[in-house]
Amino acid sequence: MASVGRNVLAPLLFLNLLMYLIVLGFASWCLNRLINGQTYHPSFGGNGATSFFLIFSVLASVLGVVSKFIGGNHIRAWRSDSLASAGATSVVAWAVTALAMGLACKEIHIGGHRGWRLKMVEAFIIILTFTQLLYLLLIHAGLYNSRYGPGYRDTDYGVGGGTTGDPMHKGVPATRV
Repeated sequence: MASVGRNVLAPLLFLNLLMYLIVLGFASWCLNRLINGQTYHPSFGGNGATSFFLIFSVLASVLGVVSKFIGGNHIRAWRSDSLASAGATSVVAWAVTALAMGLACKEIHIGGHRGWRLKMVEAFIIILTFTQLLYLLLIHAGLYNSRYGPGYRDTDYGVGGGTTGDPMHKGVPATRV
């Protein structure tokens, strides 16, 4: 029954990974135009919050991609030790994505001309904030019910009965000579 969590989590992980990669590409392009002083480009534009928004978008995207790679490792292993690292990185990625969403809302509120690429990055960051939160809740669902994941209290692996006591040969039964 532990596969229920995996079956729901894997497609969401893949969707978030693709969205973070798209945001990383477009936000990097916009940040490059901003640094070069080419804000007159018809598909760019921007206002006073644009530079901060783009920096946090790139940071959120990089953290999100790393979080998805570690989450993929957790889906493969499906143990509580991999759950801890996947959960921790997903919390950090969600927090920075939420900060970028706040800056996206501020940029929308200020107004002015914003090109389609900038609007697309804003929309993707806002969507990613909610899908990353859903991913975060699903990855921690094993805390409350073992049906959805291994949970943090799953400690039955690593306990080997009848071992020799030699750390090099864990789980190997003792043999008499």
